[in-house]
Amino acid sequence: SFVTEVWWDEPDYLLVDLPPGTGDVSISIAQLLPTASLVIVTTPQDIALLDARRALKMFEKVDVPVLGIVENMAVHVCSNCGHAEHIFGAGGGERMAAQYGVQLLGSLALDIGIREQADSGAPSVVSKPDSAIAATYREIARKVAGKLSMQARNKSIAFPNIVIQNT
Repeated sequence: SFVTEVWWDEPDYLLVDLPPGTGDVSISIAQLLPTASLVIVTTPQDIALLDARRALKMFEKVDVPVLGIVENMAVHVCSNCGHAEHIFGAGGGERMAAQYGVQLLGSLALDIGIREQADSGAPSVVSKPDSAIAATYREIARKVAGKLSMQARNKSIAFPNIVIQNT
């Protein structure tokens, strides 16, 4: 498999984008990898925040540090008139961060350029490195790297077994 049969040659960071929530796929992948810490990514809407909260609580129970929260699709700015609209609600990531005592690492706009650039194979930080979007990604990356640098490096970290029981 991609996880077990690829030679990673001692990477500084290996980022894995897990599916939302606490489903079997997330748990199975997490059990295959040594887990140093995680970043919760959510949209500001209530239904997404419910999944994000469940995931955060699950990882807290197994002592995996949460570096912070990234709020995706936080605001849409019309490319024609510049009107800003909070399509999915406002401030959900910030409220969740405050509730759980973790840092809001950043908020990303809902912007068609992000999708277009990623689909073309040149993400925003490559295709438009001086853009506000690229600056937001770099700032989030700096915060994550800074928080990781403060943690002790432990190559023996392993994710404990999690058993889901219907109650």
